Amino acid sequence: SFFFLMSAEIGMGLTGFGVFFLFFGMMLFFDKALLAIGNILFVSGLSFVIGLERTFRFFFQRHKLKATSFFLGGVLVVLLGWPIVGVVLEIYGFFLLFRGFFPVAVGFIRRVPVLGSLLSLPGISAVKGAL
Repeated sequence: SFFFLMSAEIGMGLTGFGVFFLFFGMMLFFDKALLAIGNILFVSGLSFVIGLERTFRFFFQRHKLKATSFFLGGVLVVLLGWPIVGVVLEIYGFFLLFRGFFPVAVGFIRRVPVLGSLLSLPGISAVKGAL
């Protein structure tokens, strides 16, 4: 139990640092090194949080193979030195992989006091309805 909690905490830290490095790498005009570090930290953090077997099962389900190939292919393209093309592939793969989680995230944000009222604004509510 203690090992699982420590593993999850380490995974959340790695994932957070991965997102930070990815964002920072994009802000610095698609810096290859920062994007590569961000990708490695994000994927390793995800595997720490949910476990290696569940990570493998999540990425390699039959109906998610297209999304996984775009996401992991984008990671590979970034590591090979083509950061803009790689990030575009990753973003497309990310949205395909996690599109089932977006309605859950919107439902959670709807219950947050300030953010919930922002979702009810006219332009945003039209986009929210498309999800």
